[in-house]
Amino acid sequence: MTSPAAFLAPILLLFGPPAPTGDGVHGPASEDRPVVLQRGAPGWLVLDAVYETPVQRQVRIEQRVILRIVPRSAASRQSSSSFVETPRQQSRLIERKAGDCLPAAAIGAVQPASDNRLMLFMRDRRLYSAKLKRSCAARDFYSGFYVERNDDGMICIDRDKLQSRTGSKCEIAAISQMVPVRE
Repeated sequence: MTSPAAFLAPILLLFGPPAPTGDGVHGPASEDRPVVLQRGAPGWLVLDAVYETPVQRQVRIEQRVILRIVPRSAASRQSSSSFVETPRQQSRLIERKAGDCLPAAAIGAVQPASDNRLMLFMRDRRLYSAKLKRSCAARDFYSGFYVERNDDGMICIDRDKLQSRTGSKCEIAAISQMVPVRE
């Protein structure tokens, strides 16, 4: 059974006399301003001032889109390699300068290559080579990479960082298109 003192204590706090000190006593401070207990203020006004919360009128919505580029599968290697090498004619690949940016959504797959490069297989069957900065290793990207989508939707040299699924982050130093040349 609950004692009557438990019920009367809050009422006594509300209507009891304020603390007898000079001109005012500083109570618990809210975030904006300290609460000053006036000598003649009713108890319920004091409690309202103490428990008053500042009104926040700010909403922040953040959105991040991260693209995942996966490595090529064995089946796609066989079907897409037909444009690189034909059984009748031998062809080799030469590099052609390709500008500073590539559309990120157009990249279909990635494969690490020699000479610290990533081979980027585009969805429209073009082939690009992305040379990584010196401090990076292309072999870290054997399982693909993540890249954060920018407002323009492009992956650019010296701007975007590719993050391998193993955790390393690298920037692209140069982008070139790989074009087959028949011999």
